[in-house]
Amino acid sequence: MLLRIDDTDASREVPGAVEEIVTDLRWLGVAWEEGPVRQSSRVERHREAAEAIGRRDDEGALRFGRTTLLRADGTPTYHLASVVDDHDFGITHVVRGADHRPNSELQHELSRALGFEPPEYVHHGLVLGGDGKKLSKRNSAVATVRDLREAGIPAEAVRAYLDELGEPAHDVHLDVPRLKRLAIDAIAAMSDDELAARADAPVELARALRGARDLVEAREMAVSILEPEPAEVPAEAAPTLERFIELEATGLDARSIVRELKAVGGDLRSLRLALTGKERGPELWTVIAALPRDEALRRAGAAL
Repeated sequence: MLLRIDDTDASREVPGAVEEIVTDLRWLGVAWEEGPVRQSSRVERHREAAEAIGRRDDEGALRFGRTTLLRADGTPTYHLASVVDDHDFGITHVVRGADHRPNSELQHELSRALGFEPPEYVHHGLVLGGDGKKLSKRNSAVATVRDLREAGIPAEAVRAYLDELGEPAHDVHLDVPRLKRLAIDAIAAMSDDELAARADAPVELARALRGARDLVEAREMAVSILEPEPAEVPAEAAPTLERFIELEATGLDARSIVRELKAVGGDLRSLRLALTGKERGPELWTVIAALPRDEALRRAGAAL
């Protein structure tokens, strides 16, 4: 596989865009053997092809019929560069969005004029925002692969979603709720080591992070356990904290401790607050199991 960057129009290039494309593909697990190759590095080859079939216009541009092949400044256009590079790199099939369908006839003509056998063009529907337009920040909270990554959606979930879509014949709307459900499935399928690594947490916390809906939440859970914020614990929670200290000191396992506290109507919400600084989070027994016993006792004692 060769990664080619179509950058024939320098005026539209965004600084850092190529690096972001490379980062996105690697994050998704898409690997390549060659590249990235920029089309802009092959200008001489494109000019050679243009001069074989084009004619100069009054402004100095080289044209094929009504189509510009070389701009007046000598830079090639998208259509010419794509046709030449597809031939030179041995491309047999071009799979692309349906918005490129109108380009196929022209690119066939250019290929034949240059003596090339045109590749087969396969067009699929686009993934659109809720308003039926191309994804953008205006119509979707998630508009780029980077947005998905920063939202904590695992790459496995994105690949699973794309697998479900296949090559849709028609445009589809981005289904963010489905992506989020697939994120939960992806986290559930991770090994303890993998989940801990993705959450920047020690592996001992993996069980506590299993309930996370995405990797951002998993990281927040890990922080709440490892570095809890100070929190006010109600005075009436003292009996629960005292009983917790007694049970924890005996070496009882975490599940049994929670079961014992529930049996006597313990204030588990306040115990969670004492241990993590938050009223909500992972299952309480997983938090207790993740904490070294001395640290759990210290936090409960500090709350008292």
